[in-house]
Amino acid sequence: MARDERPVLVLSELDDVTADGVTLELARRGVPVVRMDPGADFPADVSFTARIEQRGWAGALATTTRRLDLSAVRAVYRRRPTRHTPMPGLAPPTAEFAAREAREGLSGVLANLPGCLYVNHPDANRAAAVKVRQLALAAELGFCIPPSLVTNDPEAAQAFAEEHDQIIYKPLAFVRQISPDGPRTIWTQPVEAHEINESIAGTAHLFQRLVHKSADLRVTVVGDQVFCVRITADPPQLDWRRAYGRLTHTWCEPTDGLAEFTVRYLRHFGLAFGCFDFGVTEDGAAVFFECNPNGQWAWLEEATGAPITAAFAGLLEGGL
Repeated sequence: MARDERPVLVLSELDDVTADGVTLELARRGVPVVRMDPGADFPADVSFTARIEQRGWAGALATTTRRLDLSAVRAVYRRRPTRHTPMPGLAPPTAEFAAREAREGLSGVLANLPGCLYVNHPDANRAAAVKVRQLALAAELGFCIPPSLVTNDPEAAQAFAEEHDQIIYKPLAFVRQISPDGPRTIWTQPVEAHEINESIAGTAHLFQRLVHKSADLRVTVVGDQVFCVRITADPPQLDWRRAYGRLTHTWCEPTDGLAEFTVRYLRHFGLAFGCFDFGVTEDGAAVFFECNPNGQWAWLEEATGAPITAAFAGLLEGGL
């Protein structure tokens, strides 16, 4: 198969406007695309057969509308696929077994196709999502990070709060609390020393010194292209995600060394894409907060015109 005939495989849920935009841009460029959601489409609407050969897995996958040669995929865009869930109608033990086998079989093969680019590979995403590892790498690469403490010791947490006067708490992983009103996001929040009690002992907590910031930076890196957007809120917000309707977005040049740092950071984890969050201090310094290896970016393009969709399509079109 000629190089320009090799398809891009897009793995995401049905209602995903970000994947929609990238898929449309690939189609505009004449790049063949096969899109599916492994967790939702298999096995009802997808069948596949894969055999291991000397150069890797080969075989075919068929959706209701397309047939895919697994050895011909040029790139996999793993955006937001649904998790494999137990099939209805099966007894619980059998259903759980079937869901695990689907994940290990179909998603396992799709994560190990030969000669294609992954944006991003699921193994790399999992490794890069660990916040304590993120902070360690940022420090190793010489970038400014806030003083941080991970502990379940109330006395240590109180001492940290007293040492730094103003601290914040943030969860170590993205999580939604289940409440009577439905799922609720745990936001970054300020903490006073007197608020810390024995309940801290129940699990690990991440505390950081509060960064007095004049703005935030959302830095989206696609391959070697770096898109930096300055975010300000009126009134200022500790966590800008709580004030989408009051945000101002400005597409800007990254501060000195920022572009090089973010690209090096992603290469360390074997990632082709990532969304970084930085706080900008009153003297203009950028402080690393975290990197989401599968973060959101479509609203930044809508707000600023930054051509991130085109960058994504170009990266996937190029493959390896």
